[in-house]
Amino acid sequence: MSRRHSGRIVVAFFACAALLATGLAGAAKNPAGNWVSTWGSSPVAPLPANTTNPGFTNQTVRMIVHTSVGGSQVRVRLSNAFSTDPLPIGAAHIALRTKDSATVPGSDHALTFAGSGSVAIPPGALVLSDPVAVSVPAMGDLAVSLFLPGPTGQATWHPAAHETTYVSKPGDFTAQAEMPVDHTVASWFYLTDVEVATPKRTLAIVALGDSITDGTASVTGANHRWPNFLSQRLAQGRMNLAVVDQGIGGNRVLHDLTGPNALARFDRDVLAQTGVGYVTVLLGINDIGRSTTGTPPQPVTADELIAGHKQLIERAHEAGLKIFGCTLTPYEGASYFSAEGETKREALNEFIRHGGAYDGEIDFDAATRDPNHPTKFLALYDSGDHLHPNDAGYQAMANAIDLSLFKK
Repeated sequence: MSRRHSGRIVVAFFACAALLATGLAGAAKNPAGNWVSTWGSSPVAPLPANTTNPGFTNQTVRMIVHTSVGGSQVRVRLSNAFSTDPLPIGAAHIALRTKDSATVPGSDHALTFAGSGSVAIPPGALVLSDPVAVSVPAMGDLAVSLFLPGPTGQATWHPAAHETTYVSKPGDFTAQAEMPVDHTVASWFYLTDVEVATPKRTLAIVALGDSITDGTASVTGANHRWPNFLSQRLAQGRMNLAVVDQGIGGNRVLHDLTGPNALARFDRDVLAQTGVGYVTVLLGINDIGRSTTGTPPQPVTADELIAGHKQLIERAHEAGLKIFGCTLTPYEGASYFSAEGETKREALNEFIRHGGAYDGEIDFDAATRDPNHPTKFLALYDSGDHLHPNDAGYQAMANAIDLSLFKK
């Protein structure tokens, strides 16, 4: 055999070995296809005196989440981000929800963590459950139930879920279709992501924002946040894209308020989302409004806000993501409105529309303003506080999004 021929055999051998290793690694990672976040919520720290988050002891917490895309397998992420103590999870289950806290009989599946039915999450950490073979519907409701032996102390949570969470009487009822409910609360606890496996690559749109993205003033349990309405439009257009709502009421670009500022949480809440391909940013109105009304005030200039947005853009581009800026909606009449703040809002909107830094813009301002008084919401879309849209306003916002942005 010639040395040249021998060399070809050696090269071919190593090439085949590399391909085989790659294939086995991919199969081990996910034999069903590709993982993508179908739902998410941003965790925040509890407030010291918040009476709706005292923690849990020997209770089951059943949380309802609304999917964007479906899949053949499911797994969840649980976060203990804002605790200094380990969090024991005694049991965790997932099921299809029928109504209220009830689940579809026969749809319940236990969740495991590295093969175990229980897990202790270290302080500041998260855990990812093992995959479970479940046919998860698109635009459907899932019930995620956690048994918390406790006492947990105040929980890492998402306070404004705009969805009902059911807290049981003492005991582990995670596997029961009907559980004895002690009380309800409109918050999610510890649960930050639900991910599904899809047979072909599916990308997620992560909506980074404040209370307007979080859905404040929308009807509880109706899934009428603008990201929900966007999901519906994508499904109707047969665009297989997930939408992950990462809005936090009160969130700001440059300073902490409710939750860490956007620059601080961008890695966790955007870049770490499974399957993310696109980002939308609707942030800045709380920075503007609380420049003079905060305790103490934390003034920001329009240039500082624009610089903050540019940081988000650079970090998204560094990760290979497309990022779209959303113009700030009108707020005249809101409790923290000022003429100075309006000037800042218009400057930021001008940057989003014409600055050339974003990959595209979504003009929520134009979609919701009163054409006869552009600094105010159109009355049809005003929830009444002159800051947040109502359900019709959220629908108008979703309708204003050019879906071709997500085809580029």
